[in-house]
Amino acid sequence: MPSEREAAGRALAAVSVVPALALSGWLLAGLPLLLLGSFRPLPMALLGGAAALLLCAAGLRRLPATATPHRWAMAATLAVALGSGVFNGLLHGEQLIVRRDPSTYAQYAVWLARHGSLPIPVGDFGGPDSALRFDSMGVYMTGGGIVPQFMAGSPMTYAIGHWLGGVPGLLLVPPVLGALAVLTVAGTAARLAGARWAPLAALVFAVSLPILYTSRTTFSEIPSLILLFGGMNLLLDARARLGAALPGAGFPSAALAGLSFGLALLVRIDGLRDVLPVLAFAGMLIALRRTPRVRPLPEGRLGVPLLTGLVVGGLWGFAGGYVLARPYLKYLSGSLIPLLAICAVVVALTVAGTTLAPWIAVRGRRLLRGAGWLPNAAAVLVVLVMAGFAVRPWVQTVRRDAVTPEDRLTADFIEKTQVANGLAKDMSRLYYEHSLDWVFWYVGIPAVVLATVAAAVLVRRLTRGGLTEEFGWLLPLAVIGWTTVTTLWRPAITPDHPFASRRLVPIVIPGLVLLAVWGLRWLSRRIARTRWFAGRPGRSRAAVAAGALLLAVPPAITSIGTAFTPVNRGEAAAVAGLCRGIPANASVLIVERVTGDRLTQVLRGQCGLPTARVVYPQKSDVPLRADVLRLAEAVRRTGRVPVLFAAEPEQLMAYGPATRVMSLHTRQDERSLVDPPNGTWSLTIDVWMTELT
Repeated sequence: MPSEREAAGRALAAVSVVPALALSGWLLAGLPLLLLGSFRPLPMALLGGAAALLLCAAGLRRLPATATPHRWAMAATLAVALGSGVFNGLLHGEQLIVRRDPSTYAQYAVWLARHGSLPIPVGDFGGPDSALRFDSMGVYMTGGGIVPQFMAGSPMTYAIGHWLGGVPGLLLVPPVLGALAVLTVAGTAARLAGARWAPLAALVFAVSLPILYTSRTTFSEIPSLILLFGGMNLLLDARARLGAALPGAGFPSAALAGLSFGLALLVRIDGLRDVLPVLAFAGMLIALRRTPRVRPLPEGRLGVPLLTGLVVGGLWGFAGGYVLARPYLKYLSGSLIPLLAICAVVVALTVAGTTLAPWIAVRGRRLLRGAGWLPNAAAVLVVLVMAGFAVRPWVQTVRRDAVTPEDRLTADFIEKTQVANGLAKDMSRLYYEHSLDWVFWYVGIPAVVLATVAAAVLVRRLTRGGLTEEFGWLLPLAVIGWTTVTTLWRPAITPDHPFASRRLVPIVIPGLVLLAVWGLRWLSRRIARTRWFAGRPGRSRAAVAAGALLLAVPPAITSIGTAFTPVNRGEAAAVAGLCRGIPANASVLIVERVTGDRLTQVLRGQCGLPTARVVYPQKSDVPLRADVLRLAEAVRRTGRVPVLFAAEPEQLMAYGPATRVMSLHTRQDERSLVDPPNGTWSLTIDVWMTELT
């Protein structure tokens, strides 16, 4: 009969892996159904629900306790997660009008929930015409129709909310996922730092502004985080099963861990970079089994199931990208091709290392015996890397020449944002040299310092031969270190905040929080052994409490400026009113650029109307009147009513009287380039319509 502490430990272990297991099952079943055009509520409830339940059953069978915490630790962790979900649910955003990525994900999810298939048909406008344009912001035109930007994993997840509660239900899925992410990260902290430290990790993580930001609207970063840190939790559970000699010896958990890591590619193609250390780690585990001259580690038996799950999940991700998001991957080819090349090198090195494992082990032991300097050098290197990022703004200014049309749009956006921020105009700036400053804003300098110290200590222990006692940290440290360095070096995102902060969400912020909490535990134990603290538990507890405040307060202060202000409120009602104001048998022709970017897919997806943009001649902002009238006549021949849309009534004056069908006044995210965001900006959207009878 397990004790109350053991039951609490197993409960904490369970709630921190169920999100990743359920999400993995949903995506595993969802992609084939979507490719078959059958992503519908009933098939997904049966197949997706069954897959999620089966994976949960396999992952939770004879689950070892993460630790033996007091019940208060479990209750506090659940309270933080619940508070996060409720708080973000009450203040969630409503980004539906396509302006940036969240609304693109939302419209993608709306289409999947309503139609269950891709590509999106263009609709009947009376035949092909060179003046018709069907693509817009967030969607690409292909030979077979229209395909949305981005990978399909997040929209398939957000579609659940639409099935359950329409657009309002869809908009509440992000806060739920944010709460599950809090539990997932807390579970990783419990496994690596101790269950008593899980509530602190959950709190510091939950109050960070980027986590609040991405937990309130339809981004892909939170689902990606759940899969990545859930994979770490499952692999740590597999290792715990080995140590406890439980049935199955951890093989199912290792395979499920690999699957969770691999499916991160179906959510974000950037996940390929995040899981590269997992591939190398799996190869290392396999190599351990082929090295008889070295004292074998039991973890070596986990290599094959981990690699198998990773390959299956990765194939799902690549298949989804190739079939459903090929134009998006082509757009990213400048960064994706080098990443694939790096992946190929890692695969080749992993295969070579596994093949030559016995020879490398013998040579490596000889080299390590003569390299007593290596542990200290590795620890110093960790500190120097972070110091390098700290001084980077004084020695480098990151710029990019606008070569492609997309680069020119970004450069123009940056220049306009500089004007709004009161900065000197320089459209070539990317501000990437300030990436560590972003981390300072969102987790605080004390957390970054503690995380750096913790990483240095752990690296020193591992290179000193501490695989046995610190083996559990090897993969998390590799993933956190690799992704943090590569992300800080090249964030690859427009640098306005809070939007750019999303780049830190999947790995950087939770990873640094995890390291900082472990660092606080390590420091508190060292302090407790000093003369002034020894035998005085009250002083030790006070020191820990002070450290906890240093971790939790700075990110909370940064978040206060925006935490209590929801953005884009009113968009759901405005779009619903827009759809009601259009004739049911209308075909929409948009004759103005901004409205075309924002509403083409909204009208097509939420209003269910054939929608197209009218092409402008070169060096003009308005289409030819002859083109508009010709297209309108072609629409009439189909039996539908031609309707024109624009942002100003003057743009429709030549075609008849205009009626305002949307007048939205709301708040939008701030766009801050050199300071942490501390407020919101106003946003006004007007839309006018002319019905051609």
